[in-house]
Amino acid sequence: MDEKHVPTYAELRKRTDAPAGSAWGVFGPDDELGTLNHLTPERVRAAAAAVRTGEVVNLNLPLEAFDPPMSPYRKSLQHNMYANYGYHRDEYLDSFYPQASTQIDGFRHIGHPVFGFYNGADPERFQPGDPFLGINRFTERGIVGRGVLVDVDRYRRAQGRPIDHAGAEGIPIGDVADAAADQGVEFRPGDILLIRTGWVHRHLHELTPQQRHDEKSPIHVSGLLASEETVEWLWDHQFAMIAVDNFGVEAYPAPDDSPFITEAERRGEVPRAYAGVMHNVLIALLGFPLGELWDLDGLAERCARDGRWDCLIVSTPLNLTGGTGSPANAVAVR
Repeated sequence: MDEKHVPTYAELRKRTDAPAGSAWGVFGPDDELGTLNHLTPERVRAAAAAVRTGEVVNLNLPLEAFDPPMSPYRKSLQHNMYANYGYHRDEYLDSFYPQASTQIDGFRHIGHPVFGFYNGADPERFQPGDPFLGINRFTERGIVGRGVLVDVDRYRRAQGRPIDHAGAEGIPIGDVADAAADQGVEFRPGDILLIRTGWVHRHLHELTPQQRHDEKSPIHVSGLLASEETVEWLWDHQFAMIAVDNFGVEAYPAPDDSPFITEAERRGEVPRAYAGVMHNVLIALLGFPLGELWDLDGLAERCARDGRWDCLIVSTPLNLTGGTGSPANAVAVR
């Protein structure tokens, strides 16, 4: 990839040699990394300048933080321990869903209902043990770069208009841009964008068990508004990855007027739960790794205290051959 000639989103939407609005082929015909290609060695080296105090901040919630998990298709983690003798312990996990807590979506996770999976990948190859387009590719490449935290929750509260989490508000990307400007943040190509909405804190620490249950039945979650403006802003900033402290990055379910609803979805050929979601575009068409349920509260407190919103992000997904996603295993180094 020639990083000086990354097409804009407007240019991608005019493509006729690949799905319109897709980045297929932009990073090469056989690419399996998507926007992680923005993490060039030069940018990784420059990201080290964000380390000033050497403080390390954990960005991972406990594996069992959501019990039961947010998705009705996942089961509660069972941690089993045994001893072969009095001074020994070993363990194993049952019902371990790698995307049930702080995690990263890989490119096998979701495809576009019309065009399929990232870069035209053949899903017939999506088998355990086949490394093709698996989360293992992210691990082999490594996710290390300059992280920039945008605390939209703090910004909106200061304005007297807190995010409506109960109403599953779709947050306009303009609020993210305005919050970043208010913080004095300057974005650079290859940044790992961290967005704090306050959803995780509210869900885990402010709601009763019954209220948490109600927000899962059916799932309704605040997040980024599904819009062409959102996608354009994210792509044109050349972020390497996006990670948010909510379930799904975007607001869920997608609004009825989502610009990403396809005719097949309108005809009911795709379950309504998945219809019109921005995931189909961000992951399948553009190759954005998406981080969900990241624990950004501690990092936000430190950033607000000293007014420094950048850091070095290091994330090591599980080296699971052919995996669809993984715990993030992420830290911020300040």
